[in-house]
Amino acid sequence: MPRRHIRVTGAPEAPLRAALRALRTELGVSESFPPDVLAEAARPPRLPSYDATDIPLFTIDPRTSTDLDQAMHLARREKGGYRVQYAIADVAAFVAPGGALDAEAHRRVMTLYFPDEKVPLHPTQLSEGVASLLPDQTCPAVLWTLDLDSDGRTEATDVRRALVRSRAKLDYTHVQKQIGEGTAEEPLALLKDIGEARERLEVERGGISLNVPEQEIRDEDGTYELVYRAPLAAEGWNAQLSLLTGMAAAELMLSHGTGVLRTLPAAPDGAVGRLRRTAQALRIDWPHHVSYAELIRSLDPHWPHHAAFLQECTTLLRGAGYTVFRDGVLPEVTLHAAVAAPYAHCTAPLRRLVDRYASELCLAAAADQPPPEWVLAALDDLPGQMADGARRAGTVERECVDIVEAALLKDRVGDIFEGCVVDVEEHEPTVGTVQLESPAVFARVAGGTTGLPLGERLRVRLMQADPGTAKVLFAPA
Repeated sequence: MPRRHIRVTGAPEAPLRAALRALRTELGVSESFPPDVLAEAARPPRLPSYDATDIPLFTIDPRTSTDLDQAMHLARREKGGYRVQYAIADVAAFVAPGGALDAEAHRRVMTLYFPDEKVPLHPTQLSEGVASLLPDQTCPAVLWTLDLDSDGRTEATDVRRALVRSRAKLDYTHVQKQIGEGTAEEPLALLKDIGEARERLEVERGGISLNVPEQEIRDEDGTYELVYRAPLAAEGWNAQLSLLTGMAAAELMLSHGTGVLRTLPAAPDGAVGRLRRTAQALRIDWPHHVSYAELIRSLDPHWPHHAAFLQECTTLLRGAGYTVFRDGVLPEVTLHAAVAAPYAHCTAPLRRLVDRYASELCLAAAADQPPPEWVLAALDDLPGQMADGARRAGTVERECVDIVEAALLKDRVGDIFEGCVVDVEEHEPTVGTVQLESPAVFARVAGGTTGLPLGERLRVRLMQADPGTAKVLFAPA
């Protein structure tokens, strides 16, 4: 999933949309799949014997989403606390190890997100069809049952393969409205109770959830406008259930001695220092006695400057990777610094390769069985493959941001802006990065005769900006 959520509206023939299509061609990114891959995707899945279609599951996703990885049912337990039943699409039921579909997934690694469309990991007939947890469709899933106490702490975990059938496809706006008005039935209303309980535990353990707003670039007859959409509370509650499951998966694999964790070291001082300069550029007060976590929780993503800062906070996640362990030899580092606990990616197998393997490892651990041989054979190569996929996704994201920001500023070449120097090249002090105050754009600054004043405000002149042709470039004014 992208760190910066950018959405572009406008006609397909608009220059910005054309530049994004050209970028996909330049990067060799294609939505089409080879015929043998499509043929395998059309084969019937391997179905589990356990039937859980009586559970009235529902999904919560953006309104237009059709690649639905997760469905849930929430209930109160008789002795107090909650029961979370969380179904994850069982991609392994459709993918034969070593086959063409498997090989293509290992080549693609993850779904790539462009501002105008996505390029999927799996053929859409699978990821948006038979493997997706669409309403009124019986399909195989990995079903987690997580029993929580009244504070939201996990007391018991079970995971097994099951046939499931979602009853409803809900979207965040609808969910937020129903819960806010008090009209939601209990299984949905409990999303708020459980989500808020898990948020309190996150604060207690020192974790951080970034409420990163979506950026929308609106095309108004060739003039582009940047608008931020702050996430709804329901999106945060939903994310807590995914975190809950990922933490349960990590603990299950660690207890069994073989697994793959999503790990993140503490941010280096240099990255935090850069973020402090960004806060200064956006006129966000960050006293030195206030921790990063405290600052994040104080921000309001409805405010454009706070929204822009939250976008840049994702840079602290760049050291994340995957850590494999086996045969009971646990790794030295098991924590994800932002989660503040061991954590695993397992809830998005339609869009991320590693999740299919994590599900298999958890199923084996829950059954006290050794993992399948095809999982063990691929395990050691997964971190490298995921890193390659992340680099590809990072390139897509950076290039898309460059194109979108160039579109935003294309009619203002020659104008002067107020900004702050947030980075300077180590061996070229006249070259660096400037953060504009408005619009909230990061861009290269060069062309001055003296070294750039790191951490200080600077007036800059826009020298070039043309989507698809010239990236944004400033010079000291």
